[in-house]
Amino acid sequence: MPLTKEKRGTIVAAARVHETDTGSPEVQVSVLTERINQLVEHVRAYKGDHSSRRGLLKMVGARRRHLRYLAHIDNGRYRALIERLGLRR
Repeated sequence: MPLTKEKRGTIVAAARVHETDTGSPEVQVSVLTERINQLVEHVRAYKGDHSSRRGLLKMVGARRRHLRYLAHIDNGRYRALIERLGLRR
């Protein structure tokens, strides 16, 4: 269920700000969004899996904090990211 190395690499390559970027808010939000999407499908299939639901809620909270930080430091980058990822905000 975790992201494969290849999938994570393509997500990082698409979201990075500069050539060696792996930790910017854009990259972190993109990786979290992919993991959240995968986990949502799992939780829909296995409704009784409450530990996965808790992990999903923790990831959503982490993504929300990263987005709040990005909106605070640079609103243009924030708007471009939510548009590219299709997030509602």
